[in-house]
Amino acid sequence: MTSERELMSAAIAAAGAVRTSTAPNPWVGAAISTEAGDVHVGATHPPGGPHAEIAAIAAATDTGADLRGATLATTLEPCCTTGRTGPCTEAIIDVGIRRVLVALDDPDPHVCGRGIERLRAAGVDVETGLERSTVEEQLAPYLHHRRTGRPYVIVKLAATADGRTAAPDGTSQWITGDEARTDTHRLRAESQAILVGAGTVRADDPALTVRFVDGTDPRRVVLGTAPADAAIHPCLEWRGDLPDLLDELGADGVLQLMVEGGANTAAQFQAEGLVDRYVVYLAPAVFGGDDARPMFVGNGVPTIDELPRGRFVGVRHLGDDIRLDLVVNAR
Repeated sequence: MTSERELMSAAIAAAGAVRTSTAPNPWVGAAISTEAGDVHVGATHPPGGPHAEIAAIAAATDTGADLRGATLATTLEPCCTTGRTGPCTEAIIDVGIRRVLVALDDPDPHVCGRGIERLRAAGVDVETGLERSTVEEQLAPYLHHRRTGRPYVIVKLAATADGRTAAPDGTSQWITGDEARTDTHRLRAESQAILVGAGTVRADDPALTVRFVDGTDPRRVVLGTAPADAAIHPCLEWRGDLPDLLDELGADGVLQLMVEGGANTAAQFQAEGLVDRYVVYLAPAVFGGDDARPMFVGNGVPTIDELPRGRFVGVRHLGDDIRLDLVVNAR
């Protein structure tokens, strides 16, 4: 028999497989274990399609499975309202599922505990919190967006081991290797918008598209004005305050914003306390001097007492390079 933890692990894996396709809906997975011992999984479809619980139920019923007395694990609280799809709670109740494991309560005000209450009122046994920390990490952009109304901001940096992003003459391609660059494109595919400064556009003329992995190109944003013939067009050219930009993008369904350059832009987001995560790719190379280009420009914090700290939540080898994930503490 499948244990409850194994069932939730199957739901988490299903959610991870649709990470790039569901926004602005959350990437949610569900797995059902029948009394006969069979397991059926489902994940949230793109907007307008079924949610994870209904997808898992459909996967089971398509095989003729009897779901009476079954256990369902889902990474996020089932919805209980009718929007573009029907309420997942009613589908769960109607097929006779007996027990539901929920990793996380949904902070969306349209759900926010009501889905769990509805299931319990119908006599379904509901347990919450299984694999909570894993799912909080997996759904971090969605949770942040629902709690703040703004996208989760990731600043991506690629540097040598001594923290330099380009040679003194400005050349920088390629500091990291193929695996790190492919991972960067995966990060783009997971983001609904990507942002660079106008200086980066003029210097590098980046397209900022997804080319090395399957996925949709993110919306492109430039701080300032892009040349008329720049590869980044069509794009949003922004000349206002950064918090106002985040408010606008969040209201338009952007759950994750990837900031990809340059050093001045990264410094602006850092100085205003708008960064939620740094993804830093470090190459096994050293410029060995202070004349190469740094990750940030301008003034930083003036004293060690004001040094902002976070926590490393991931360290991975990508070929010869290393990816560091640093989550920034809330200010």
